[in-house]
Amino acid sequence: MSGELRYERLVQASPERVFDLFTSPAGQREFYGNDAPGWVVDSRCELRVGGTWEIAFGPSPEELYRHLHVFEAIERPSRLLLATTETRPDGSRLAFSTEVTFAPRGGATLLTMLQWGFPSRELRDEHGRGLPHAFDRLERAL
Repeated sequence: MSGELRYERLVQASPERVFDLFTSPAGQREFYGNDAPGWVVDSRCELRVGGTWEIAFGPSPEELYRHLHVFEAIERPSRLLLATTETRPDGSRLAFSTEVTFAPRGGATLLTMLQWGFPSRELRDEHGRGLPHAFDRLERAL
């Protein structure tokens, strides 16, 4: 297994506001979104421990990545812990863990995503390349 992936961003909103947006279908459409024409994002969430969060995203309905998250911990507004399974357009799958924290910093929130358990450095790094854009879109939605 490869090392962990960590990404942080200071967001100018309260932890409650950031948490609520992040866990909403609208927030996830932003997080997984792309400005490319035809980009698809579908998010369905059952926000409870043991509940699932299914997100499909990609350049067309025929070419989608699918993330199935199972909530292992929900501590509103400070933390989410998820077991994530990603199904790629070619049908391959990978499983990893995701923790998202929302830490107060004055009137702002330090939003941190930590992921671990990737089967290779290449897959870990691939996930890391998309995070700055995802955090930009989420922050704009606030």
